[in-house]
Amino acid sequence: IGIWSEDSKLDNGLNISTQWINHYSMLTLQNTHLVITTVLNDPYTMVKESSFKRSGNDQFEGYAIDLIQELSKLLHFKYEFRLVKDMAYGRPDKNGTWNGMIGELIRGEADIAVADLTITSKREEAVDFTHPFMNTGISILFKKPTKKVTSLFSFLSPFSNIVWIYVVGAYVGVSSMLFIVGRLSPYEWENPHPCRKEDQVLENGFSLSNSFWFTIGSLMQQGNDLSPKAMSTRTIAGIWYFFTLIMIASYTANLAAFLTVEKIVYPIENAEGLASQDHIKYGCLQSGSTASFFSESNITTYKRMWKFMSSHPDVLQRSNEYGKRAVEKGEGKYAFLMESASIEYTVERNCNLTQIGGLLDSKGYGIAAPKDSPLRTPLSQAILQLQESGALLILKERWWKQKKGGGQCMDDAKKGSGSVTPLKIDNVGGVFVVLLGGLSFSLFVAILEFMWKARNFTLNQVSLGGS
Repeated sequence: IGIWSEDSKLDNGLNISTQWINHYSMLTLQNTHLVITTVLNDPYTMVKESSFKRSGNDQFEGYAIDLIQELSKLLHFKYEFRLVKDMAYGRPDKNGTWNGMIGELIRGEADIAVADLTITSKREEAVDFTHPFMNTGISILFKKPTKKVTSLFSFLSPFSNIVWIYVVGAYVGVSSMLFIVGRLSPYEWENPHPCRKEDQVLENGFSLSNSFWFTIGSLMQQGNDLSPKAMSTRTIAGIWYFFTLIMIASYTANLAAFLTVEKIVYPIENAEGLASQDHIKYGCLQSGSTASFFSESNITTYKRMWKFMSSHPDVLQRSNEYGKRAVEKGEGKYAFLMESASIEYTVERNCNLTQIGGLLDSKGYGIAAPKDSPLRTPLSQAILQLQESGALLILKERWWKQKKGGGQCMDDAKKGSGSVTPLKIDNVGGVFVVLLGGLSFSLFVAILEFMWKARNFTLNQVSLGGS
């Protein structure tokens, strides 16, 4: 057990093996009956769904229940679960009197408390905590916004409105410049009948209409019979070709993403964004470490958030379940601040909910015991053993991903990302509208051309008849 030594470096000359200390501390819990206080909160402590009435420990299930079972196998103690009377975790009032599970430990009504009980400095002053069995932090639970409705003209989305205006401006400008330069350059004037030397009439292929037709053809990656001959017009054409090459490549690269990916736009992105707006209400658990975090924080953003929550008592919730319901019913008008571990569990089963932003802090869940309790050391050592063996990860995987409908939202996300989404009429309907509009416009122009030609023909006939 120990070795006696006269070495002055050793306290009292006795070196006691830590292995025997650990073994002895674990022996102190053998055949001990512990009263364990807990609070209902998925997935830590839940009442079993059954067709017949259960009693005692058999009526409960969850992560905390399985954790105690694993600890009892290592430490060989017996236990009895009891629900905390006021369904609170523990927070002192103005007189310093604690409620919830912490209060029951202080009053000696329970031996230990196990739940998603956060280790805080104020609670450490009142009770003792074991080594944390789970690490977490405060984050934001929010309802997923509905996917942005696809616009009929979504094929225009790869470019912003200002870019489209610039493209149209470039098209008009280049076409006009090509017309002017084509008129100025002598090399663009030629005899339409080169075999007839007596013809002195020269023609220029780059009329105003032909100039616009040439630039629109190259913009649409289509060729035409018109070809520049002068160095000046060829320079304009070359620069325009380069411009259209880059613009078409950029447009094509973004078009697939805009047509196949349905965007979800979140009105808030983090706690700072939540605090700086006034159309989305937000709250937390009315009695717990999250409320204490905001009420005691010296950070301006969190102080402003607590000022809002404390002045609007209706945003504070009795439990995480009430908070989740408030988020679902809020339709994007309410956000609930809670531990990320609980958010992870919730969004695994409620595909319409999501976590917004990162963690506001870092903390852990631990088993609480009365101050100076001999239970703290053996429980901490057993928790470390479970952590090193991977048992805690297995427990979390079981209750977060497998049981009670876990993993269904993750499976839906995998299915959506692995399959090809077919384009609907909402995605490409605008192209058909443009096609129909172009055909209608061409028919209208054809009728005008026919009427204009018929009118001129009639006038010519009248003038010939009169002469």
